[in-house]
Amino acid sequence: MFSTEDTIVAIATPAGRGGIGVVRVSGPTAAHVASGLLDLDVPLQSRHATFARTHSDQVVATYFPAPHSYTGEHVVEISAHGSPVVLRQIVERAISLGARLAEPGEFTLRAFLNGRIDLVQAEAVADLIDAVTPRQARAAFDQLEGTLTTRIAEIDSELFDLTARLEASLDFPDEGYHFLQPGDASLSLRAIEGKLAALLCEARRGRLIREGARAAIAGRPNVGKSSLFNARVRTGRAIVTPMPGTTRDLVTETTDIDGLRVELVDTAGVRDTTDEVESEGVLRARGAWATADIVLVVLDGSSPLDADDFELLRETAAAPRIIVASKSDLPQAWCVDEIDASITAVSSKTGDGFDALRAEIRAALEGGNPATARDTAAVTNVRHAALLERAHAALRRACEAIDAPGGPVPEEFILTDLQEARQAFEEVTGKRTSEDLLRHIFSRFCIGK
Repeated sequence: MFSTEDTIVAIATPAGRGGIGVVRVSGPTAAHVASGLLDLDVPLQSRHATFARTHSDQVVATYFPAPHSYTGEHVVEISAHGSPVVLRQIVERAISLGARLAEPGEFTLRAFLNGRIDLVQAEAVADLIDAVTPRQARAAFDQLEGTLTTRIAEIDSELFDLTARLEASLDFPDEGYHFLQPGDASLSLRAIEGKLAALLCEARRGRLIREGARAAIAGRPNVGKSSLFNARVRTGRAIVTPMPGTTRDLVTETTDIDGLRVELVDTAGVRDTTDEVESEGVLRARGAWATADIVLVVLDGSSPLDADDFELLRETAAAPRIIVASKSDLPQAWCVDEIDASITAVSSKTGDGFDALRAEIRAALEGGNPATARDTAAVTNVRHAALLERAHAALRRACEAIDAPGGPVPEEFILTDLQEARQAFEEVTGKRTSEDLLRHIFSRFCIGK
């Protein structure tokens, strides 16, 4: 992708003014470039902050000699006042001294290429930067610490041992399964497959943590959808009036529900109407329900249920949903027996019931009890999940082959599946990868990281 023989430079802090800004220089001539940039009273010392001057600022420079640096190369980080002009001048001066401007993610790419981190950890760096909820940050940090890498390595180690013994049997064709009996091989293989299946069970919740979810609010006009929406996002984002049909388009806002990033969508009230604009709003509302991870069906608890309510309940019966009875601060006009389903009563006016609704949403999204769900999941990345699914499918085929009714198939066929599983593991961690994949992954990083 890029030459790793040259020295690169970039601003490592966000764009804009700030109290401090950092310029990072990495590569074989990083110390030489820094010496040309800085007016030093004393030479740079390894891993020590040193006061220095540039032609336009007072700075603090820290030198990290290879291999003990973020990139595994010689690195100098220069902390200056956070003026965009000052930082650009430092970068321009470094380029004039032989460095080149870094590409997006090139510092982290070099850390990967130099063996400082694997590909899972490199992707976790970007996830940590992009995190907007505490759970996203924790999940990314856990992967940066190597939790997923460790779990994959443990499974792969057992698979490697099984593969080695089966391959050894090939050297003694007259003995058959000489180094491993078919029964033992089957038990070992099924144990490995079970561990991988357990890891994959966390993938759905992990995707929710990393990417978030979408919750659409459904109901007939004036049942309190927009009031619920505003109360949940804590802003007057949606217009609320006594006039039916106020909401005619999708109104979206992102909210944090117990650490899950949820895009909440307020939709038009569903009813038969001759108004062309409102009809389009109803059509869009139904489209939002179809693509949502969960639908909040709002019924007005203070007025009797009508035909539109029952039609909406039928229409959303197949969708993952929570039925919400709004306006719980007013006398209730119907009971739960009328709809034969559990409900969560809330009041957007007093806030009653919103804690219970939040817990219901999280439990529905995570597929379990939020009180017992773990805070993080090892598998949060779609790429990782797809590769682990491929490995799991290969292991299932191997299990079927070794337990075939007519007796186990020859080792060569089982080994083909085991090797495919191991190749998938290597693609996850980056031991086996393509330049196009690396370019795609690192292109979403910011320059300077």
